[in-house]
Amino acid sequence: MADTRGSAGSADMDRLLFLNENLGGHATMHLHLFQALEDYPDLNAVHIEVPPSGLGRRILGAQIPGLAGLDLDLAGLRAQIALSRQADSMLRDAISSGPVGAIHAYSQHVALSSAGLIRKYPSVVSTDGTAAQNADQLPFRYPTRFTPHVTALAERFEKKVFEAATIVVAQSEWAADGIRERYGISDDRLQVIPFGIMPPPAVAQPATNLLEITFTGNTILRKGGVQLMRVFANRRWNERGVVLNMVTRDPVPDMPGVKAFPDLRPGDSRLTEMLARTAVFALPSEIDKSPYSVLEAMFAGVPVVSTKVGGVPEMVVDGETGLLVGIGNDEALAVAIERLLDYPAERDRMGAEARQRAVEKYDARKTTAALLEVIREAESRHQP
Repeated sequence: MADTRGSAGSADMDRLLFLNENLGGHATMHLHLFQALEDYPDLNAVHIEVPPSGLGRRILGAQIPGLAGLDLDLAGLRAQIALSRQADSMLRDAISSGPVGAIHAYSQHVALSSAGLIRKYPSVVSTDGTAAQNADQLPFRYPTRFTPHVTALAERFEKKVFEAATIVVAQSEWAADGIRERYGISDDRLQVIPFGIMPPPAVAQPATNLLEITFTGNTILRKGGVQLMRVFANRRWNERGVVLNMVTRDPVPDMPGVKAFPDLRPGDSRLTEMLARTAVFALPSEIDKSPYSVLEAMFAGVPVVSTKVGGVPEMVVDGETGLLVGIGNDEALAVAIERLLDYPAERDRMGAEARQRAVEKYDARKTTAALLEVIREAESRHQP
């Protein structure tokens, strides 16, 4: 049975249902959201977490040989619909258990089968990107000439969810622009909340001359991990004692100076300790939207080298909290990392500014308070 948890609020209070697709970075977001909600003991929050895909969902979302390479097998959309059907059943069970004040769904994909329920209740649908934006962001497949046709079909499902929601929340201005462009959601129904994370406990930086670069990503190809390892080897940074930490589930080749960490998960204290030792956090990704790994580095006071993709430029201020480079540019990536490795004063300055920006803008306690205000606004706006 899926994890459906309630807060300490009174049983006769209207409940806020938080529907969570529980995938990738979205699972990280909800981990920190739920921690922040603990500051509201009188809030009757119910967390509806869709479990990992079982055999049935895996079959429904399986790639079809021959069509997959062309992006014609609709695997992504089929997987989203399969997940949303399970989520719809769980949502209906939760609704039948007592009075509902409002529904929050993250993201729109978890509600593809629940537009009717979303419309019936005060609701907020939050997202980090639209179908059109996500079409270029698949970690396992590059877009093809057929991708726009597949995207158009996916947009028909998304449109129903966005139109049903009382308020739509975008995680970045980049995502908000995509929603305006593709769905015409008016500004009075669209708000931006940069969902954050809980500030990790302070960890003292070890006294060492060893320089460490850290990468975090479930996959390494389109997340830039392969490029980073190539640059690391070509520049022979290991010969000057630099270590590259690869936090990923993907296989990492045996290379001098490269260490693989396949078992670290969100909230792991070992990652906090690793970031405390890290000189540069590098994520030269071509597919990210609002990566929580960047926030973890910023809260640790680590300057970030990343790419001008998705909402990343809203997180990393180029030249102030880190450095942004073009996608796939090995030389630019190497120069940016070496700039921070070679100049500790600049590295420390950017790291300090990164932490300050994270505390001011991405503290989950602040972003959760903003979300609760939007939910209350949806309750006051909703027309039964």
